[in-house]
Amino acid sequence: MVKIKSFAVIGGDKRQAEMAKSIAADGYTVYAAGLEGLALSPAVQRAQAEKAALQAETVIFPLPASKDGKTVNAPYSAAEIPLSDALAEALRGKMVFCGMKERLRQAGGAWRAMPLHDYFAREEFAVHNAVPTGEGALEIAMREYPGTISGARCLVTGYGRIGKALSAMLGALHANVTVSARKPGDLAWIQAAGFRAVETGSLAQQGETYDIIFNTIPAMIFDAHTLAKTAEGALVIDLASAPGGVDFEAARRLGIPAVQALSLPGKVAPRTAGEIIKNIVYHVTEEGLA
Repeated sequence: MVKIKSFAVIGGDKRQAEMAKSIAADGYTVYAAGLEGLALSPAVQRAQAEKAALQAETVIFPLPASKDGKTVNAPYSAAEIPLSDALAEALRGKMVFCGMKERLRQAGGAWRAMPLHDYFAREEFAVHNAVPTGEGALEIAMREYPGTISGARCLVTGYGRIGKALSAMLGALHANVTVSARKPGDLAWIQAAGFRAVETGSLAQQGETYDIIFNTIPAMIFDAHTLAKTAEGALVIDLASAPGGVDFEAARRLGIPAVQALSLPGKVAPRTAGEIIKNIVYHVTEEGLA
Protein backbone atom coordinates (compact mmCIF):
# COMPACT_ATOMS: atom_id res chain seq x y z
CA MET A 1 0.00 0.00 0.00
CA VAL A 2 0.99 3.63 -0.51
CA LYS A 3 2.64 5.01 2.65
CA ILE A 4 1.86 8.64 1.81
CA LYS A 5 -1.52 9.66 3.24
CA SER A 6 -2.47 12.88 1.46
CA PHE A 7 -2.69 13.99 -2.15
CA ALA A 8 -3.45 17.22 -3.99
CA VAL A 9 -4.97 17.13 -7.48
CA ILE A 10 -4.47 20.47 -9.21
CA GLY A 11 -6.14 21.35 -12.50
CA GLY A 12 -7.00 19.08 -15.40
CA ASP A 13 -10.15 17.61 -16.87
CA LYS A 14 -12.59 14.81 -16.07
CA ARG A 15 -9.85 12.21 -15.66
CA GLN A 16 -8.28 14.30 -12.87
CA ALA A 17 -11.67 14.54 -11.18
CA GLU A 18 -12.18 10.78 -11.46
CA MET A 19 -8.68 10.18 -10.13
CA ALA A 20 -9.33 12.44 -7.13
CA LYS A 21 -12.52 10.55 -6.33
CA SER A 22 -10.76 7.20 -6.71
CA ILE A 23 -7.84 8.15 -4.43
CA ALA A 24 -10.30 9.39 -1.81
CA ALA A 25 -12.23 6.11 -2.11
CA ASP A 26 -8.98 4.31 -1.30
CA GLY A 27 -9.00 6.02 2.08
CA TYR A 28 -6.51 8.83 1.50
CA THR A 29 -6.98 12.53 2.14
CA VAL A 30 -7.44 14.37 -1.15
CA TYR A 31 -7.43 18.11 -1.84
CA ALA A 32 -8.65 19.33 -5.23
CA ALA A 33 -7.96 22.69 -6.87
CA GLY A 34 -9.02 23.98 -10.26
CA LEU A 35 -11.86 21.48 -10.69
CA GLU A 36 -14.72 23.79 -9.65
CA GLY A 37 -16.70 22.99 -12.79
CA LEU A 38 -16.80 19.25 -12.10
CA ALA A 39 -18.64 17.16 -9.53
CA LEU A 40 -16.50 15.54 -6.85
CA SER A 41 -17.32 13.12 -4.07
CA PRO A 42 -17.87 14.58 -0.57
CA ALA A 43 -14.62 12.88 0.49
CA VAL A 44 -12.60 15.21 -1.76
CA GLN A 45 -11.79 18.54 -0.10
CA ARG A 46 -11.75 21.58 -2.37
CA ALA A 47 -9.02 24.15 -1.79
CA GLN A 48 -7.02 26.84 -3.54
CA ALA A 49 -3.98 25.55 -5.40
CA GLU A 50 -1.31 26.84 -3.02
CA LYS A 51 -3.21 25.66 0.05
CA ALA A 52 -3.76 22.23 -1.49
CA ALA A 53 -0.07 21.94 -2.33
CA LEU A 54 0.95 22.96 1.18
CA GLN A 55 -1.35 20.48 2.91
CA ALA A 56 -0.64 17.43 0.73
CA GLU A 57 2.40 15.18 0.65
CA THR A 58 1.99 14.31 -3.04
CA VAL A 59 0.77 16.70 -5.75
CA ILE A 60 -0.60 15.63 -9.14
CA PHE A 61 -0.83 18.01 -12.09
CA PRO A 62 -2.74 17.13 -15.29
CA LEU A 63 -1.78 16.11 -18.82
CA PRO A 64 -0.50 18.37 -20.18
CA ALA A 65 0.48 20.11 -16.98
CA SER A 66 0.34 23.46 -18.77
CA LYS A 67 -0.54 24.58 -22.27
CA ASP A 68 1.24 27.93 -22.21
CA GLY A 69 4.06 27.53 -19.67
CA LYS A 70 2.44 30.22 -17.54
CA THR A 71 -0.68 28.67 -16.02
CA VAL A 72 -1.85 25.22 -14.99
CA ASN A 73 -3.97 23.45 -17.59
CA ALA A 74 -7.29 23.82 -15.78
CA PRO A 75 -10.26 24.12 -18.16
CA TYR A 76 -12.77 23.52 -15.33
CA SER A 77 -11.25 26.03 -12.92
CA ALA A 78 -13.15 29.09 -11.75
CA ALA A 79 -9.99 31.16 -12.33
CA GLU A 80 -6.56 30.78 -13.87
CA ILE A 81 -3.93 29.07 -11.73
CA PRO A 82 -0.60 30.84 -12.40
CA LEU A 83 2.64 28.87 -12.27
CA SER A 84 3.89 31.36 -9.72
CA ASP A 85 6.92 31.30 -7.48
CA ALA A 86 4.53 31.03 -4.53
CA LEU A 87 2.99 27.83 -5.92
CA ALA A 88 6.46 26.45 -6.66
CA GLU A 89 7.50 27.21 -3.08
CA ALA A 90 4.42 25.39 -1.77
CA LEU A 91 5.61 22.31 -3.66
CA ARG A 92 9.05 22.29 -2.02
CA GLY A 93 9.79 18.86 -0.54
CA LYS A 94 6.70 17.23 -2.08
CA MET A 95 6.48 14.42 -4.60
CA VAL A 96 5.19 16.19 -7.72
CA PHE A 97 3.64 14.34 -10.66
CA CYS A 98 2.61 15.75 -14.02
CA GLY A 99 2.18 14.99 -17.69
CA MET A 100 4.73 16.56 -20.07
CA LYS A 101 6.98 18.05 -17.39
CA GLU A 102 8.77 20.32 -19.86
CA ARG A 103 5.57 22.41 -19.96
CA LEU A 104 5.94 23.19 -16.25
CA ARG A 105 9.63 23.96 -16.58
CA GLN A 106 8.83 26.64 -19.14
CA ALA A 107 7.64 28.69 -16.17
CA GLY A 108 11.32 29.10 -15.26
CA GLY A 109 13.02 29.70 -11.94
CA ALA A 110 12.08 27.21 -9.26
CA TRP A 111 10.05 25.17 -11.72
CA ARG A 112 13.16 24.27 -13.72
CA ALA A 113 14.98 23.02 -10.65
CA MET A 114 12.02 21.12 -9.18
CA PRO A 115 12.15 17.29 -9.25
CA LEU A 116 9.17 16.17 -11.36
CA HIS A 117 7.78 12.70 -12.03
CA ASP A 118 6.39 12.63 -15.57
CA TYR A 119 3.76 9.87 -15.77
CA PHE A 120 3.26 10.62 -19.48
CA ALA A 121 6.81 9.37 -20.14
CA ARG A 122 6.19 5.96 -18.52
CA GLU A 123 5.74 2.95 -20.75
CA GLU A 124 2.78 1.60 -18.79
CA PHE A 125 0.94 4.89 -19.32
CA ALA A 126 1.27 4.63 -23.09
CA VAL A 127 0.32 0.96 -23.18
CA HIS A 128 -2.75 1.29 -20.94
CA ASN A 129 -3.97 4.40 -22.76
CA ALA A 130 -3.84 2.66 -26.14
CA VAL A 131 -7.09 0.82 -25.39
CA PRO A 132 -9.30 3.84 -24.56
CA THR A 133 -7.68 5.72 -27.45
CA GLY A 134 -8.60 2.90 -29.81
CA GLU A 135 -12.14 2.73 -28.46
CA GLY A 136 -12.50 6.50 -28.80
CA ALA A 137 -11.31 6.33 -32.41
CA LEU A 138 -13.89 3.64 -33.14
CA GLU A 139 -16.60 5.78 -31.53
CA ILE A 140 -15.72 8.65 -33.87
CA ALA A 141 -15.64 6.34 -36.88
CA MET A 142 -19.03 4.83 -36.06
CA ARG A 143 -20.52 8.29 -35.66
CA GLU A 144 -18.97 9.98 -38.69
CA TYR A 145 -18.69 7.18 -41.27
CA PRO A 146 -21.98 6.51 -43.11
CA GLY A 147 -21.36 2.79 -43.42
CA THR A 148 -20.49 -0.06 -41.08
CA ILE A 149 -17.04 -0.79 -39.73
CA SER A 150 -17.59 -4.40 -40.77
CA GLY A 151 -16.35 -4.70 -44.33
CA ALA A 152 -14.94 -1.16 -44.43
CA ARG A 153 -11.50 -0.68 -45.98
CA CYS A 154 -9.53 0.70 -43.05
CA LEU A 155 -5.97 1.99 -43.00
CA VAL A 156 -4.04 2.39 -39.75
CA THR A 157 -0.76 4.27 -40.16
CA GLY A 158 1.81 3.32 -37.56
CA TYR A 159 2.16 0.07 -35.62
CA GLY A 160 3.06 1.44 -32.22
CA ARG A 161 0.99 0.90 -29.10
CA ILE A 162 -2.14 2.62 -30.43
CA GLY A 163 -1.75 1.11 -33.89
CA LYS A 164 -1.54 -2.39 -32.43
CA ALA A 165 -4.61 -1.94 -30.21
CA LEU A 166 -6.70 -0.22 -32.87
CA SER A 167 -5.92 -2.66 -35.68
CA ALA A 168 -6.87 -5.57 -33.41
CA MET A 169 -10.20 -3.88 -32.57
CA LEU A 170 -10.91 -3.23 -36.26
CA GLY A 171 -10.09 -6.83 -37.10
CA ALA A 172 -12.48 -8.04 -34.41
CA LEU A 173 -15.21 -5.96 -36.08
CA HIS A 174 -14.46 -7.68 -39.42
CA ALA A 175 -13.05 -4.60 -41.11
CA ASN A 176 -10.69 -5.01 -44.06
CA VAL A 177 -7.55 -3.79 -42.27
CA THR A 178 -4.35 -2.45 -43.79
CA VAL A 179 -1.57 -1.24 -41.50
CA SER A 180 1.44 0.81 -42.52
CA ALA A 181 4.86 0.93 -40.89
CA ARG A 182 8.44 1.79 -41.82
CA LYS A 183 10.47 -0.90 -40.08
CA PRO A 184 10.72 -4.33 -41.72
CA GLY A 185 10.20 -5.96 -38.33
CA ASP A 186 6.93 -4.09 -37.81
CA LEU A 187 5.76 -5.00 -41.31
CA ALA A 188 6.43 -8.65 -40.51
CA TRP A 189 4.45 -8.43 -37.26
CA ILE A 190 1.56 -6.78 -39.09
CA GLN A 191 1.43 -9.67 -41.53
CA ALA A 192 1.74 -12.20 -38.71
CA ALA A 193 -1.31 -10.57 -37.07
CA GLY A 194 -3.28 -11.23 -40.25
CA PHE A 195 -3.39 -7.70 -41.65
CA ARG A 196 -2.24 -6.34 -45.00
CA ALA A 197 1.06 -4.52 -44.51
CA VAL A 198 2.32 -1.53 -46.53
CA GLU A 199 5.36 0.72 -46.18
CA THR A 200 4.31 4.13 -44.87
CA GLY A 201 6.48 6.03 -47.29
CA SER A 202 4.86 4.35 -50.31
CA LEU A 203 1.20 5.00 -49.46
CA ALA A 204 0.73 7.49 -52.29
CA GLN A 205 2.27 5.07 -54.77
CA GLN A 206 0.17 2.09 -53.74
CA GLY A 207 -2.88 3.20 -55.71
CA GLU A 208 -5.16 2.07 -52.87
CA THR A 209 -8.03 4.13 -51.50
CA TYR A 210 -9.74 3.53 -48.18
CA ASP A 211 -13.04 4.16 -46.45
CA ILE A 212 -11.57 5.14 -43.06
CA ILE A 213 -8.00 6.22 -42.31
CA PHE A 214 -6.62 6.34 -38.77
CA ASN A 215 -3.28 8.09 -38.38
CA THR A 216 -1.20 7.46 -35.25
CA ILE A 217 2.11 8.94 -36.48
CA PRO A 218 3.05 12.44 -35.17
CA ALA A 219 4.65 13.52 -38.45
CA MET A 220 3.20 14.86 -41.71
CA ILE A 221 2.10 11.64 -43.40
CA PHE A 222 -1.05 12.86 -45.13
CA ASP A 223 -0.02 15.91 -47.12
CA ALA A 224 -2.14 17.07 -50.05
CA HIS A 225 -0.58 14.54 -52.45
CA THR A 226 -1.03 11.52 -50.18
CA LEU A 227 -4.56 12.57 -49.28
CA ALA A 228 -5.49 12.86 -52.94
CA LYS A 229 -4.10 9.39 -53.68
CA THR A 230 -5.47 7.50 -50.65
CA ALA A 231 -8.38 9.35 -49.10
CA GLU A 232 -10.87 10.23 -51.84
CA GLY A 233 -14.27 9.53 -50.30
CA ALA A 234 -12.65 8.52 -46.99
CA LEU A 235 -13.04 9.67 -43.41
CA VAL A 236 -9.66 10.63 -41.91
CA ILE A 237 -9.13 10.49 -38.13
CA ASP A 238 -5.84 11.86 -36.80
CA LEU A 239 -4.93 10.39 -33.41
CA ALA A 240 -1.35 11.64 -33.35
CA SER A 241 -0.17 14.15 -30.79
CA ALA A 242 0.78 17.63 -31.99
CA PRO A 243 1.77 18.52 -34.63
CA GLY A 244 -0.24 15.56 -35.94
CA GLY A 245 0.09 13.87 -39.29
CA VAL A 246 -2.67 15.33 -41.47
CA ASP A 247 -2.76 18.51 -43.53
CA PHE A 248 -6.25 19.61 -42.48
CA GLU A 249 -6.29 22.60 -44.82
CA ALA A 250 -5.51 20.32 -47.77
CA ALA A 251 -8.22 17.91 -46.63
CA ARG A 252 -10.71 20.78 -46.57
CA ARG A 253 -9.76 21.85 -50.09
CA LEU A 254 -10.12 18.28 -51.34
CA GLY A 255 -13.49 17.82 -49.65
CA ILE A 256 -12.16 15.04 -47.40
CA PRO A 257 -13.73 14.94 -43.91
CA ALA A 258 -10.93 14.93 -41.35
CA VAL A 259 -11.15 14.82 -37.56
CA GLN A 260 -8.36 15.74 -35.16
CA ALA A 261 -8.91 13.48 -32.16
CA LEU A 262 -6.63 14.46 -29.28
CA SER A 263 -6.66 13.29 -25.64
CA LEU A 264 -9.33 10.67 -26.30
CA PRO A 265 -8.89 8.73 -23.03
CA GLY A 266 -9.82 11.81 -21.01
CA LYS A 267 -12.87 12.42 -23.20
CA VAL A 268 -14.32 8.96 -23.78
CA ALA A 269 -13.11 7.05 -20.71
CA PRO A 270 -12.17 9.53 -17.95
CA ARG A 271 -12.65 6.97 -15.18
CA THR A 272 -10.26 4.50 -16.79
CA ALA A 273 -7.83 7.28 -17.70
CA GLY A 274 -7.87 8.55 -14.12
CA GLU A 275 -7.23 5.05 -12.76
CA ILE A 276 -4.24 4.68 -15.08
CA ILE A 277 -2.63 7.85 -13.74
CA LYS A 278 -3.51 6.97 -10.14
CA ASN A 279 -1.88 3.56 -10.39
CA ILE A 280 1.31 5.04 -11.82
CA VAL A 281 1.43 7.58 -8.98
CA TYR A 282 1.00 4.77 -6.47
CA HIS A 283 3.73 2.66 -8.09
CA VAL A 284 6.24 5.51 -8.26
CA THR A 285 5.42 6.57 -4.70
CA GLU A 286 5.99 3.03 -3.43
CA GLU A 287 9.25 2.79 -5.38
CA GLY A 288 10.43 6.13 -3.95
CA LEU A 289 9.64 5.13 -0.37
CA ALA A 290 10.89 1.54 -0.59
